[in-house]
Amino acid sequence: MLSSPTFYLLLLVCLLLALGLTVAALRRANRQRLLLRLLASLLAVAGLWFTAFPPRHLVYGASREVVVLTPGYHLDSVRQVLRRLGPATQLWRHGYSTISDTPTLHSLLLLREQYPALQRLHVLGRGLPSTILAEIGSLQIVAHEAPTVGFRQATWAHRFELGQPLSVAGTFAASPSNAAQPLWLSLRGPGRSADSVRLPFGQGAFRLQLLPKAAGLAVYQLVARRGGRIMASEPIPVEVTSPQPLRVLLLSSTASFEFKFLKNYLGAQQYRVALRAGLSRGLTQTDFLNQPAHELARLTTGLLARYDVVIADAASLAALPRPEAQTLTGALRATGLGLIVLADAGALPRSAPGRSSFVVVPHVAPAPARPQPLKWPDAPAAASAFVPATLRVAPTARTLITDNRRQPVAATQRLGMSTVTVTTVAQTYPWVLQDAEKTYAAYWSLLLGAARPLPTQPTWQLLTAWPRTHEPTFLRLTTPTVPQTQPIVSGPPPTRPITVALRQEVPVAEWLTGVFWPAASGWHRAQLAGQPTRAFYVYKPQDWQGPEQILRQQAVELQAKPETLSTANQPIETYQPYPTIWFFSLFVLAAGFLWLEEKF
Repeated sequence: MLSSPTFYLLLLVCLLLALGLTVAALRRANRQRLLLRLLASLLAVAGLWFTAFPPRHLVYGASREVVVLTPGYHLDSVRQVLRRLGPATQLWRHGYSTISDTPTLHSLLLLREQYPALQRLHVLGRGLPSTILAEIGSLQIVAHEAPTVGFRQATWAHRFELGQPLSVAGTFAASPSNAAQPLWLSLRGPGRSADSVRLPFGQGAFRLQLLPKAAGLAVYQLVARRGGRIMASEPIPVEVTSPQPLRVLLLSSTASFEFKFLKNYLGAQQYRVALRAGLSRGLTQTDFLNQPAHELARLTTGLLARYDVVIADAASLAALPRPEAQTLTGALRATGLGLIVLADAGALPRSAPGRSSFVVVPHVAPAPARPQPLKWPDAPAAASAFVPATLRVAPTARTLITDNRRQPVAATQRLGMSTVTVTTVAQTYPWVLQDAEKTYAAYWSLLLGAARPLPTQPTWQLLTAWPRTHEPTFLRLTTPTVPQTQPIVSGPPPTRPITVALRQEVPVAEWLTGVFWPAASGWHRAQLAGQPTRAFYVYKPQDWQGPEQILRQQAVELQAKPETLSTANQPIETYQPYPTIWFFSLFVLAAGFLWLEEKF
């Protein structure tokens, strides 16, 4: 600095300025306040000089610790950390695109190479992405995250069939200053709000629902308003698929309203339906909808191959001859055929497939004379039915529906390539008679969805919970054979399609995993030659920061190391300049005094 031309030029200017001000003060006829004028002249020159070249002082900092600033940090938190570690502690920043005098951190590996003795990393703000934490090594992470304000968490089905509701559930967190003020949350469709809820205390859990009108890709908006102002808004991308009608075989021990109404309902949904109902010993009645008639007298491998799901009551399963029962069990284990059993208060028949996973528990007292409330995800509030018994299910089974005591009344269990679903709800057709078609449709949609055969063609799965631009996004392809060509991921224009290299996973040979970095936000499509495409949405960097912060906190907890330093944290010494604002203020005050003294 001493050899810089600017240094000598400014030094000459300051010396000449000091000399000129001193001579002007001495030659003035008015000798009053002479000493003050001389002092102010020297202070003005000194303030100007030290503004350009401020003096430095010795400061200390931590030699084995570094502070990383991420978006959302507060200056007060930075001051507290530096006050404890020392002002000379090195600062880095991550997640910013603007230019700053604070160096930008691109990789933890680079940081570890630059500071070989580094042992602890203090992270302020929203935190580091979970992907970069894989490079942490032996470093200790100390998180100083900012509190989440806005949508802290939200879940919804990203892909479902037309006719099923979109249900968004989550939590909203308000700042301490707004915690007691009411808030309105709304789920907005194209041009209008479809559903809304009021949070009286400005935060808490919520659930919103709407029914899409058409199949295709759509992006709804989850909006938070307080006093007419939008406090937060997040995208809700969904893919609404066209319904895929199933082929359903109904087996009833006797003619009943339950199977009659179910047959008509499935037929109205364009399902291919066949009904075999017993009339008397050796005499049955058959009926067909949306398909030609064929033989139903015996359950054969060829007959079961024509159907996706079998719905049977317990009595019809108990009446099956042993060869037919074995044929049914074999089809369930090998072909992916789904089975729904309508159980009663008695034990399941010995011939029922998957019987060991379900134990029917009849009511000890006489069965309730009134319908009992039923609960399942997205169930209508008024869903109730007669329930003569509950279920005790195996740990491997999944509960679908519970009663008001949270006892299972419907559950499903994997059996080979298929699923077996058991329900103890006695009658559902009264819902149709009571003009509760939505409850009836939601109930059977749930059971049929659980019994639906697993897809046999390659399927895509998005492994990254909240994919964002310029961050790694992981995809998984499930296929029995390794494809001959690599899949292509295409994004919104004008981005170019990307070829994704797949790697076979060791635990499951059918799983192939690939990774790519999206260049733009919006809908992307993963496509394999000769197979259906799979659409998924890539969010903007500022979208859904609440859930992303939770994922980052969880990743830090998984990478947590003992909070001890292996060796003494020797302080580092460095010289830092005093703030230039002090000296500039001194220059302004001194120059202002000289001007005022000259005027008055």
